[in-house]
This record gives sequence, C-alpha cells and structure tokens, in this order.
Amino acid sequence: MITFVLFVWITKRYIWPPVIKALKDRQAKIADGLAAAEKGHMELARAKEQVLQSLKESKEQGANIILEAKKQADAILDAARQSAHEEGQRIIAQAHSELDHMVSQAKETLRKEVATIAMFGAEKVLQKSVDSNAHEQMLEKLAQEI
Repeated sequence: MITFVLFVWITKRYIWPPVIKALKDRQAKIADGLAAAEKGHMELARAKEQVLQSLKESKEQGANIILEAKKQADAILDAARQSAHEEGQRIIAQAHSELDHMVSQAKETLRKEVATIAMFGAEKVLQKSVDSNAHEQMLEKLAQEI
C-alpha cells in the first residue's frame, strides 16, 4: 500500500502537472482553432455577402448602361428619321418647284407656238404678209390672254 501511495504522490507531484498542462494547452489550441474557424466562417459569409452585393450592383449598372444605350439608339434613330423626313420634304418641295418652272416654261412655249401658228394662219387667210413688228404687241396681248 505504501508503494501505491508513493506512486500516487509521485504521479501527482511530477507527472500529473505536465499532463494537465498539456491537456490545458491542447484545450486552448482547440478553442483557438474553433474561434478561428468561427471567425473564418463569419468572414466567408461577409465576403459572400459583399460578392453578392457587388454582383447585384454590377447587374444594375449593366442594366442602366443597356437602358442608356437603348435610349441613345432611339434618339439617334429618331434624329435620322426626322432628318430623312425633312430631306424628303425638301426634295419634294424642290421637285414641285422644278415642276412648276417646267409647266410655266411649257405654257410660255405653247403661247409662242400658238401665236406663231395664229400669225401664220392669219397670213394665209389674208394672203399677204403681216408686219410682225407692228402686230407684235397685239400677239403678246393675245398670248397673255391664252
């Protein structure tokens, strides 16, 4: 029994404290590891949240850029349509002006031809030459009336 008591005392005095210290150190390392793991999980969750927020903001910015591009494209198309419409109106007005000019030229040519034919006919009817200088004013008046 003395041996057992001596064994317990030596164990308690020399062996037990380093074992307890080793267990406490191990427990502290495990606690630190768990705390670090928990901190890592929290940082990971925070990083995921930041990534999701950044992704959401990027999507919103992309959508805004696309919307702005569509607005600019629509504005450019509207401006092109307006320009084409104005150009078309200008071309139509120019064509009308040219047509009016051509019609007035045709009328003037027709008046001159009618006057010449009338003078030729009057000359044939009277069987004599009509003095063109004397009757020029009369023919012009006739042409204006026609």
